Amino acid sequence: MPLITSKEIFKKAYRGGYAIGAFNVNNMEIIQGIVEAAKEEKSPVILQVSGGALKYANPIYLKKLVEAAIEDTDLPIVLHLDHGANFDICKKCVDLGFTSVMIDGSKYPFEENIRVTKEVVEYAHSKGVVVEAELGKLAGVEDAVKVNKKEATYTDPDEAVEFVERTGIDSLAVAIGTSHGAYKFKGTPSLDFERLEIITKKLDGFPLVLHGASTVMPEFVAKCNEFGGKLPGAQGVPEDMLRRAATLGVCKINVDTDLRLAMTATIREYFAKHPEDFDPRKYLGPARDAIKEMVKHKIKDVLGSSNTL
Repeated sequence: MPLITSKEIFKKAYRGGYAIGAFNVNNMEIIQGIVEAAKEEKSPVILQVSGGALKYANPIYLKKLVEAAIEDTDLPIVLHLDHGANFDICKKCVDLGFTSVMIDGSKYPFEENIRVTKEVVEYAHSKGVVVEAELGKLAGVEDAVKVNKKEATYTDPDEAVEFVERTGIDSLAVAIGTSHGAYKFKGTPSLDFERLEIITKKLDGFPLVLHGASTVMPEFVAKCNEFGGKLPGAQGVPEDMLRRAATLGVCKINVDTDLRLAMTATIREYFAKHPEDFDPRKYLGPARDAIKEMVKHKIKDVLGSSNTL
């Protein structure tokens, strides 16, 4: 099975009231853990690559690893560029064979965001590649994306309609209260579901995307802290809120921080118990297993995409 775009799986997800997991990848073990989980849960999956991952691992290596995952599992997999900063990086990924790219013009004023997004859409669509864009600004930090809380803004429903119509994008990332990284809520965590419902109703069937949606799973935070970490009070989006969002037009939910925590916590624990070891297979193997179990939980209990193939 070749790489696929997100069009058909988003249509099915929208109708079924579930979301597809978009998991950030950086190396072989992360990819293996994710696709093994998706295969066992019989779920489509999106493997996404950030600008930082492109610099770290080289996009050619990552693409070949994803192709190997498809050959090994025969899963429908979307290869997606996450937070493309400009036209050039989006074009590079399109030309390399990515089937989906995100152009993140959310840092620009509305009209400039439309301009840069349309440029990417025109090129990507000519190559059969789908495009995600973002309207509104999420707080937090993820690779080169850094927005403080004062600069964060929620997505305006009317602007969302105009943005989709004028750019021709295939999916829209909305800001309704999530945040990148292992951040802390002030008080009780909440998402603006009223705003989400309005956007969903106005766009009527158009797939939405939720960034900054890691739940910052407490077991991994505790393990990180126990074995040398400093993440007191780290808190993410409650799982029930993400599940509800998936029933309200959100067809793609991004997960990055939870992957990092699962891998790092497991490796820290391994070295705490086996300080004499220096074989990468001994600590990366358990880290891969931890990612697999975490992703299975996400697919089954949060995203709701199990048994949808």
